[in-house]
Amino acid sequence: MDEEIAARVAALARHPSTRRLVAAALAEDIGRGDVTTAAALAPGLGATATISSEEPCVLAGVFLAPLVYELVDPTLRVAVLAADGAAGGVETPVVRIEGPAAGILAGERVALNLLQHLCGIATLTRRFVAAVAGTKAAIVDTRKTIAGLRLLEKHAVRMGGGVNHRFGLDDGILIKDTHVALGGGTAAVVTRVRERAPAALRVQVECRTLAELDAALAAGADAVLLDNQTPEQAAALIRHVRGRVPVEVSGGITLANVAAYAAAGADRISIGALTHSAPAVPLHLRIVAA
Repeated sequence: MDEEIAARVAALARHPSTRRLVAAALAEDIGRGDVTTAAALAPGLGATATISSEEPCVLAGVFLAPLVYELVDPTLRVAVLAADGAAGGVETPVVRIEGPAAGILAGERVALNLLQHLCGIATLTRRFVAAVAGTKAAIVDTRKTIAGLRLLEKHAVRMGGGVNHRFGLDDGILIKDTHVALGGGTAAVVTRVRERAPAALRVQVECRTLAELDAALAAGADAVLLDNQTPEQAAALIRHVRGRVPVEVSGGITLANVAAYAAAGADRISIGALTHSAPAVPLHLRIVAA
């Protein structure tokens, strides 16, 4: 793990929202206790378990496993065997857990749910990044995340080689068609934003027509977002911009067409599916008595 990823992982592991999320997930799953394990296994039985990936993937969220098991049973010993951002494969060991079998089984589902979801996001992101390799286009996430998981999901996008868009409504200005419709047109809204918003924030404007694009540029937009354009339509609008501001494209982007949008000259390609539709990567936990 390189230093930048290690620093990100350490910060995420310490972040209060991460601990709250894991604690809530465990409370939801365990409830009043694992009645099956309590009834089926001898008290104090020791075990060793390994979480492994089942197919080629990009790993993300591995650092959550120690936190899960710390909250379940602090006597458990957890070793991270493969770091976030690393490549997983068929039967790649990711995490090893040793100690009371009851604790290992109690934390199994929460650990797997989180890891499978985040690895899925990182893996899908990597596929999009590979599809635009050799172009200037960056693959960018959106705010279309599962409630409460945004911090972790955006980390997974980074592990896949993607770029994070604004984290929330408070750290970036994106004037959308709704703002334009309610605020009296593109020029009026951009001018109003320039007067009221913090000067340090970049002003990006969503544009769907040539007229909206010209209005945004004339009003001093720092960047534009071309939404729901075909690659051919996007290419024409990007040529019209002539490099004056960065251009992002979004809407209907898939692995089948993302290369065409990159070839159209987009600087950034934002894809909600990275977080809201990434298929989980299969991982499993195998356990043996100590």
